[in-house]
Amino acid sequence: MSGERTPARSGFPTRLRALLAKEWRQMLRDRSNLVIGLLLPAILIVLFGYGISFDVENTRVAVVAESRGDAARSLERALDASRYFVTVRTGTIDSASRSMLRGEVYAVIRIPTDFDRKFEGGAATVQLVLNGTDAQTAKTVQGQVTGAISAWAAREAASRGLSAGGIDVIPRMWFNEASTSTWFLVPGIIVLILTIIGAFLASLLIAREWERGTFESLFATPVKAPEIVIAKVSPYLAIGLADIAMCLLAARFLFNVPIRGSLGLIILSSVLYLFVSLLLGLLVSGAMRSQFLASQVALLVSFLPSLMFSGFIFDLRNMPMWLQPICELFPATHFMRVEKVLFLVGSDPRTVAEGMAVLALYSVLFGAACCRTLRKRLE
Repeated sequence: MSGERTPARSGFPTRLRALLAKEWRQMLRDRSNLVIGLLLPAILIVLFGYGISFDVENTRVAVVAESRGDAARSLERALDASRYFVTVRTGTIDSASRSMLRGEVYAVIRIPTDFDRKFEGGAATVQLVLNGTDAQTAKTVQGQVTGAISAWAAREAASRGLSAGGIDVIPRMWFNEASTSTWFLVPGIIVLILTIIGAFLASLLIAREWERGTFESLFATPVKAPEIVIAKVSPYLAIGLADIAMCLLAARFLFNVPIRGSLGLIILSSVLYLFVSLLLGLLVSGAMRSQFLASQVALLVSFLPSLMFSGFIFDLRNMPMWLQPICELFPATHFMRVEKVLFLVGSDPRTVAEGMAVLALYSVLFGAACCRTLRKRLE
C-alpha cells in the first residue's frame, strides 16, 4: 500500500515541473509573445511619457516693434527673457504674417508706433495675433504673452513712478475665429478614421488567410504579387472613399468646420493617405502569419503614432527636440499638417505640396515592399 501512495505524493511536483518547463519553452519559442509582453510596454512608456504634454513651451513668437521708444525697447527685452516662448524679431507685420502662414511662428506681437506716449498716459495697447488652428494652444500662448506683458507693465510703472501702467492686449485669432477646439479636432478625426480603415483592417487580410489555410491555394495559380495587392486593397479603398465623404459632410454641416482650401485637394490628399495606410496594413499582414500579432504590430506602427505623434492632440513643437524628427517619419504627421492647412488656413502651397509628395513617396515604398514580401511567399 505504501508503495502505491508514494508515486501519488510525488506526482504533483513532477507534473507541475513538466508543465512549467513546457510553457516556458513555448513562450521562448513564440517570439510574438515576447514582443507584445516586453516591447509593447517599453513603447507605451516612451509614447505616453514623451508624447503627452499639456505644457506649451519654446513657442516661436514674432515681435514687430513699430515704436523705438525706451518703453517699447524695454518691453522687447522683457519678452526676450520669457522662459515660455522664443521671440523672433520681424521688421513688418506683413513679413510676420507670412511667417505665421508658413508655420514658422505661432503668434505675432505688434507694438504700435504710439506705444510710449500712451503708456505714459496709462492707456497703451499691444496687438497679439494668434494661430488658431490649435485653439487650446493658442489660448495658452495668449495667457503667457498677456502675463509677461502685464508683469513688465507693473514693474515699469513702479520704476517710473507712474500712477497707472496697465496695457491692454488686443488678441486676434487667425484661422479659427470661433476659438473652438472642434475646428482643430475634426480634421484630425479624418486621419484617425482612415488609419483604422486602412492599416488596422488591412493588417488582418493575408494573416487571416494564412491561419485558415486558403492562402496556399494561390501557389498553384499564375497570379502575381502586384495583382494580389490590388485585389486586397480595392474593397477597402471603396469603403475608405465612403468614409471620406461621410467625414467631409459631417465636418461641414454637422460641426460647421470651414473648408477654406480646395475641396479637390482635400479629397486627393485623403485618398492618397488612405492608399498609404492600406499598403502599410497589407505590408504588416504579409509579414505576419498571425492575426493577433498582425493587429498588435499595426496598432504600434499606425494607430498609436497617428494619435500621439501626428499633432492630433498635442502640438509637436511642445515635444522634446529629439522626438520631433521621429514624428516626421510617420505618414499621419504629414497628412495631418495638410488637412489642417486645407481646412482652416486655406492656402499654403508649399506645405500642401511637401505633404502630398511625402505621401506619394510612402505609397511607392510601401507598395514595392508589399510586392516583395508577397513575391517571397508565393515563390
